Amino acid sequence: MKAAVYYETGAPDVLRYEDVPDPEVTDHKVLVQVEAVSIEGGDTLNRLGGVMASTPHIVGYQCGGTIVEVGAAIRRREVGQRVVCTMPYGSHAELVAVPAAGTWLVPDGLDPASAACVPIPFGTADDCLFEFGRLQPGETVLVQAGSSGVGLAAIQLAKRAGATVLATASTDEKLARLAEYGLDHGINYRDGDFADEARRLTGGKGVDLVLDSVGTTLNGSVRSLAYRGRLTMIGNAGRDRLRFDPAPLMAGCQSAIGVALATELSIGSPRAHRNIERLLDLVAAGQLRVVIDSTFPLAEAAAAHQHLEDRKAFGRVVLVP
Repeated sequence: MKAAVYYETGAPDVLRYEDVPDPEVTDHKVLVQVEAVSIEGGDTLNRLGGVMASTPHIVGYQCGGTIVEVGAAIRRREVGQRVVCTMPYGSHAELVAVPAAGTWLVPDGLDPASAACVPIPFGTADDCLFEFGRLQPGETVLVQAGSSGVGLAAIQLAKRAGATVLATASTDEKLARLAEYGLDHGINYRDGDFADEARRLTGGKGVDLVLDSVGTTLNGSVRSLAYRGRLTMIGNAGRDRLRFDPAPLMAGCQSAIGVALATELSIGSPRAHRNIERLLDLVAAGQLRVVIDSTFPLAEAAAAHQHLEDRKAFGRVVLVP
């Protein structure tokens, strides 16, 4: 099969498009013909300096396609079913072999590219807002990096729940586009201190909940919080060393919690798996929207990664084998 691989971590140009052996299908796995790959922020971080499971390494942990083979022990998956999959690595390829527990059936009417963009971004956003963030109707939430995959999902989910939604982005153009997904107040973080602006927009009170996927913004996110506000931390897209001071949380009786959907899925959480199934149904029904910024051939994975890292994307960047 063909795959986008690298022999050493680094900038996007380490990616190569090469022939590699087909993945092995063991008793508890299914083999999926990949039709769409959603590039996740973690994929770019892994390529930049993460652990390589093999040499060459195939990065990527989310894709969608059709089952072409099932392991001997599999009972609830069949050849020909359309599925979306998550995995530790390996999505940037024509074929993936994944445990059946890491797959979800794609609802009728939902295209492979959109389905491939749902589990991690929407599942993460939902967990941050509700399972760990305890968002209630009438509260105010600040979403960092609103035009990212998690950001767009969080804006829609928070608005559906009756919250007032603030979000940050790097341009006024991106903020204007976010309005149709439920954004109430946009903050261009290049124009000034986003925490000061969040407090101004809330009449000095601060927000009840912040979703922070950037990492380097954590201290500002804490300053954005209201009394007894909550902060959910879900990544380090800023890529710099985190310098987070938790001391101010005490003065405001506030809380911060790390969220990793991958951990929930790896321990076999039935709640997390059911939640992603529910979110796929909502997207298929048109009640939530997947936003795809651009689509690249798998052979141009390096260019796709560069596009994402240049912060040009509004929504997901997808690879098609």
